[in-house]
Amino acid sequence: MSTKKSKDQIQSMGQAIREHLNSYRLTTKFDEAKVIGSWERLAGKPIARRTRKVSIRNTVLFVELDSPSMKHDFSLHKAQVLEMFKKEFGAGVITDIIVM
Repeated sequence: MSTKKSKDQIQSMGQAIREHLNSYRLTTKFDEAKVIGSWERLAGKPIARRTRKVSIRNTVLFVELDSPSMKHDFSLHKAQVLEMFKKEFGAGVITDIIVM
């Protein structure tokens, strides 16, 4: 009995993990955790230092900033930040950003 697998049966580790997450319906939570973990890198250190809380609900990223001036500045660049998140994670993971 041979244990060799055909090329059709072999998949990458990433594919196997993604299928496992899909089978337990955890893909959305996994993507959300990746987005929140990437906040500082994508939004920048100055914004990240002024961020009190980042959360996601129904593909909307909620960002609580501690400075009114930072809220205003961020709102001017919100579309650019949203586009970075879409490029990084795909269009369906984050659809909007709400600044609080």
